[in-house]
Amino acid sequence: MKRPGRILQEDTGNGALNKMVNVITELSRYAMTLFLALYTLLGFQLVRRQEEEKRAALRQQDFLLFFLLLMGNLILYLNTGNEKVICFCGVQLLLSMGFLTMQHVIYPKSDRLLNHNLLVLLNVGFLMLARLSFDKAARQFELAVLAAGLTFLLPWIIRKSGRLRGYYWWYGAAGFGLLTAVLIAGSLSFGAKLAITIRGITFQPSEFVKIMFVFFLAGMLYETQDFRRVVITTCAAAAHVLVLVLSRDLGGALIFFVTYLVMLYIATGQPLYFLAGLLAGSGAAWVAWKLFSHVQTRVQAWSDPFSVIEHGGYQITQSLFAIGTGGWFGLGLGHGMPYKIPVVEEDFIFAAIAEEFGILFAVFLIFVYLCSFYMIFNIAMCLKDSYYKLVAAGLGTLVIFQAFLSVGGVIKFIPSTGVTLPFISYGGSSLVSMFAIWAVIQGMYLKRSDEVSGNEKEAKKEKRKKADKKNK
Repeated sequence: MKRPGRILQEDTGNGALNKMVNVITELSRYAMTLFLALYTLLGFQLVRRQEEEKRAALRQQDFLLFFLLLMGNLILYLNTGNEKVICFCGVQLLLSMGFLTMQHVIYPKSDRLLNHNLLVLLNVGFLMLARLSFDKAARQFELAVLAAGLTFLLPWIIRKSGRLRGYYWWYGAAGFGLLTAVLIAGSLSFGAKLAITIRGITFQPSEFVKIMFVFFLAGMLYETQDFRRVVITTCAAAAHVLVLVLSRDLGGALIFFVTYLVMLYIATGQPLYFLAGLLAGSGAAWVAWKLFSHVQTRVQAWSDPFSVIEHGGYQITQSLFAIGTGGWFGLGLGHGMPYKIPVVEEDFIFAAIAEEFGILFAVFLIFVYLCSFYMIFNIAMCLKDSYYKLVAAGLGTLVIFQAFLSVGGVIKFIPSTGVTLPFISYGGSSLVSMFAIWAVIQGMYLKRSDEVSGNEKEAKKEKRKKADKKNK
C-alpha cells in the first residue's frame, strides 16, 4: 500500500510532466508551421536560381526537412507514449538520408528540390498515418521502401533510352486492357470498381495506367498534330475515360480527361480544341449526374451537406468541423478527433492535417505541391525533345490535378471524387505510381542537364574554331 505522501508526489510529478508536454505541443504548432513556410519559400526561390547558387539554400532545406521529421515524431511520442514511434522515427530518418544519398551518388545531377519535396510530403503522410493507425503507417513505410527500390532505375532508363516513343500504341492498348479488366473482374469499393485482386494481392490498375496514358498521348501528338491525328487521339482518350466512367471511377476519369486536354493544348497550341474539350466534358458531367445515383448523392452532399448529414453529407460535414476546429495553427498533434471522419486515412487525410497541424500548415503543404508542379513544368518547357516535353507536362498535370481534386473535395470547393492525396494518403498503388512519376521526371531533368552540357560543349567548339581561324 502506497503512502498518501507518495501518491501526492506522483500526482504532482505527472501533473508537471503533462504541463511540460502540453507546452511543447503548443510551441510545436507554431514552430512546425514556421519551418514549413520557410521550406516552401526556399523551394520557390530555388526553381529560378543557378546551380552554383542553390547549394546553400538546399542545405537549409535539408535542415528544415529533418527538423520537421524529428519535431513531429517527438510530439507524437510525447502525446501517445508509444515507444514504437521512436523506432519509426529512426527508420524514417534512415529512409530519408538513404534516399538523398543514393540519389546524389547515382544521379549527381538529379534535382534535389524535387527529392526534398517528395520526402516532405512522404514524412508528413507517415506522421499523420502513425497518429491515425500505426499499423497502416508501418505498412505505408514498407510500401514506400518497395516503391523507392522499384523505381530507382527509372531515371537512368529515361535518360538513356531513345526508343520509348516508338511503343506508344502498346502503352495505349495495355492501359485500355487493364481498365477493361477492372470493369469486368474488379471488386466494388464504395460503389465503384477500382481494384483487382491477383493471388491475394490487391492493386488499383488506373494508378499505373495514367502513366501509360501520358506516354501514349505524347507518342500520338509529338510528331504531327493534324486534324486526323487529333481525332484519333481524342477517340482513344475518350475510350479510356468511358471505361473509367462505366467502372464508376469518376475521379480517375476526370484526371485522365484533364490530362488529355492539357497535353492536347500544349501539343497543338489551339485554344479551340481546349474550349471544345471543356464543353464536351461539361456535357459528359451533366450526363453522369443524370445517370448515376452516387454522383447525385455526392453533388447533394457538396451543395448542402447539412441537409443530408446523416447520410451522404456526414463525411464532408465532419471534415469541415475538423478544419474549423483546428483553426490557423491546429489543436496540436494527438489533440484532435480526426477518426470521426470516415475513410480519413485515404480520401480525407487533408482534413486531419488541417485539424491537428492547422490551416496554415495545410496551405503550405499545398504550396509544396505547387512548387513541384512549377518545377516540373519548368523542366518540360526547357526540354528540346517535344516527346519528352509532352510527357513531363502530362505527368506534372496528373500530380497537381490529383492534389486539387483531393483537397477540393475535403474543403467543399468541389464535390468529393474519392482520389488520394499524392504521397500522403494511405494506399499502395497510389504511392508506387507517384514514386514512378517522380522518377520519370528526374529522368527528364537529367535529359535537360545533358542538353545543357551538350550546348555548352558545342559553344566551346565554336569558340575554338573561331580562335583557330583568327590565328591562321
